[in-house]
Amino acid sequence: MENKNISLEAAKKRVKELKGYYRHIMIFVIVNGILVLLRTGVLNSLLPVAFPKESYYYEWVNANILIWGVILLVHTLIIFRHKITFFKKWEERQIQKYMEDDETNDY
Repeated sequence: MENKNISLEAAKKRVKELKGYYRHIMIFVIVNGILVLLRTGVLNSLLPVAFPKESYYYEWVNANILIWGVILLVHTLIIFRHKITFFKKWEERQIQKYMEDDETNDY
């Protein structure tokens, strides 16, 4: 029974992580989509008169997308760390390699 509770808690934690990750993607797309629309001038007719409409005000949008994209990539790697077997296989290969090296270099 206790094992089932531990599994349930782990599953709830995983669902919460995934929910936060998908929310992160949704906010990334919405915010950066609006910023791109501002930069290209598509939303100029909807903006108040005093709002800056020149495209040079929005030159930072590309840097924002790049930096936020890198953060999103890191978030993706953290969330799907269990699915990426490359790192685990690499660790196992390195351990095996060093164990073999130690066996051949024993005096």
